[in-house]
Amino acid sequence: MTTASLPDVHPLLKEFLARKVHKLLIDGKPVDAASGKTFETVNPATGEALGAVAAGDAADVDAAVAAARKALEGPWGKMTPAEREKVLHKVADLLEARAEAFAQLDTLDNGKPIREAKSGDLPLSVALFRYYGGWPTKITGDTTPVSVPYYPGAKFLQYTVREPIGVVGAIIPWNFPLLMAAERLAPILACGNTVVLKPAEQTPLSALWLGELLLEAGVPAGVVNVVPGLGPTAGAAIAKHMGIDKVTFTGSTEVGREIVKASAGNMKRVTMELGGKSPNIIFADADMEAAARGIFAGIFYNQGQTCSAGSRVFIERPAYDKLVAAVADRAGKIKQGNGLDPKIAMGPLVSKEQRDRVLSLVEKGKSEGAKLLAGGAAQPGAGWFIQPTVFGDVKDDMTIAREEIFGPVVCLFPFDSVDEVIDRANSTDYGLVAAVWTKDIKKAHLAANRLKAGVVWINCYQFVDAAAPWGGVKQSGYGREKGPYAIENYTSVKSVWVDLN
Repeated sequence: MTTASLPDVHPLLKEFLARKVHKLLIDGKPVDAASGKTFETVNPATGEALGAVAAGDAADVDAAVAAARKALEGPWGKMTPAEREKVLHKVADLLEARAEAFAQLDTLDNGKPIREAKSGDLPLSVALFRYYGGWPTKITGDTTPVSVPYYPGAKFLQYTVREPIGVVGAIIPWNFPLLMAAERLAPILACGNTVVLKPAEQTPLSALWLGELLLEAGVPAGVVNVVPGLGPTAGAAIAKHMGIDKVTFTGSTEVGREIVKASAGNMKRVTMELGGKSPNIIFADADMEAAARGIFAGIFYNQGQTCSAGSRVFIERPAYDKLVAAVADRAGKIKQGNGLDPKIAMGPLVSKEQRDRVLSLVEKGKSEGAKLLAGGAAQPGAGWFIQPTVFGDVKDDMTIAREEIFGPVVCLFPFDSVDEVIDRANSTDYGLVAAVWTKDIKKAHLAANRLKAGVVWINCYQFVDAAAPWGGVKQSGYGREKGPYAIENYTSVKSVWVDLN
């Protein structure tokens, strides 16, 4: 594979990319994989290699867990909550100062448009460290007025404390490389845990660079260990490791099932955010211009490579033909290309394998009778681009209506009544997000109440915040990231009784 010439990027990033091998980060030091193996990470816009990365496996996970346990029982475990707050705020400051460089890195490694990385991924990553930077001194317990039926008249002081769970294994996906790392690391560290982080093999670079930034901010060596590698080796080793107390995972439902099975060895706690096949419901009384923008935000943001993609768009029949025509017309005008160009609205898919998978599902849609209204083909030339694709008159039992595509492919369905569309929207194994567009606020709330999803947007789409919970129901996973809910994920409650008799 051709090695990319260093692009015209931020000087700090150019220095980072010039490294011969991007090593694992274990116990505060860059180290080679125990096996000596490496793999290439590739710019999906050009197909050229960005660099070689050490390929961690079970032996490296063992070393990372040992370092994390030592740090948990050593300097990190002895640090006061106020000191942890200071460190996390320092992380936010350093990340904000290097936002341009980190945005460029994720654009190179993932393919996403730089304008999305700069307006979305980086500000939210900074916000996560700032939000959770305020939490360590606010993780409190309770006192409970207890009465013991078999010991009448006895007096006790009963209180609870929240303690760190311990060593956390975090396995993150390739669609938001830096943001997913921040979403996990910020609450994990706020709660006083240590972590072994495995970034996706397609996009390992920003997690490794973030690990170095954490050390600079004052996070002690061994608290955050970054072990890039393949899922069946490094990922599987984390899932089954007896020294890891909890696993947090974002990725496919299929892999999520395997992680749950592997976690049974030591009954480690697991939270996971998995796939989606999310309904985006447009009623005829909606603001159609806003709804059209919402359709685009729902499916074409990040090339459709989001678990929250609004891939099933239900349009009330009186508005169907006009809105479908507008969506197809706009899809054909989206500017694609190398994401480093600030004028680009859509980059490539993350890998050739992902592009080929999406194209195979597009062919499946055509063969099953869906009406192709726009796109449907790979873009010629270098890189793994696919045209923004719109299917109309899709039937609920078609493959493209049931399977998560994870690409810029939207399915449009007409509907006739509220009850009908809610039943159809809920007729999926997934339940991550949903959206409702209407000017009738009563109808909006009734629909939100009946939709089986962890997040429901009304007259908007793809809005998130560090303080608001995120997660799904059914086979979209369990547990919630972000907000105070993540504190539940990464702490353990201890009940203490004091005899006052």
